[in-house]
Amino acid sequence: MKILAVGCIHGDILKVRKLAEKAEKEEVDLVVLCGDLTYADTSSENLIGPFLKKNKKVVFVPGNHDSIATMYLLQDLYKITNLHGNSVNIKGIGFFGCGGAPYVGPNLTITEEEIFDKLKKGHDKIKFLSKKVMVTHAHPKGSIGENLAHPIIKASKSIRKAIDQFKPNLLLYSHVHEAQGIEEIIGSTKLINVCKEGVIVNI
Repeated sequence: MKILAVGCIHGDILKVRKLAEKAEKEEVDLVVLCGDLTYADTSSENLIGPFLKKNKKVVFVPGNHDSIATMYLLQDLYKITNLHGNSVNIKGIGFFGCGGAPYVGPNLTITEEEIFDKLKKGHDKIKFLSKKVMVTHAHPKGSIGENLAHPIIKASKSIRKAIDQFKPNLLLYSHVHEAQGIEEIIGSTKLINVCKEGVIVNI
């Protein structure tokens, strides 16, 4: 499966159009949005439509800039899969996730306990699959992103716990703008910080 993964768009409609064109040109099977689609919950229009017009399937998690109301608006209006505490089986690959970020707003701030509970809830539904992709907005404790992030942007112990326990093949996340495009391995899991420029991934 070929994926275009992107996060931290922050309402940049021109960037979304370019990414939709990239998705079409690269003939991706799936677009994964890793949160912070809006900036402080403003400018939610035209963030999903350009991908759908290119006939691309979209899944997403909200970021800490996206409210619960916006999360439900996007999933219901565009009929796309929201992975926040949820999962989906696409061509035998299980996708599960959790949005928001610990400790920092302005909107979806989530506790460490909630993060792990939502990841476990999603994983439980697809744990029988041999290939699994975890999608979060925040970054895990012990990642390169933790060292590059602004001090206010804290890493998540629960995302790291989920990596260690659930052993997904791949973790796609954003949140740390300074870590755009960085790839690393933790245990048996490959981590990619996708952020605004987006990353093409094959799994």
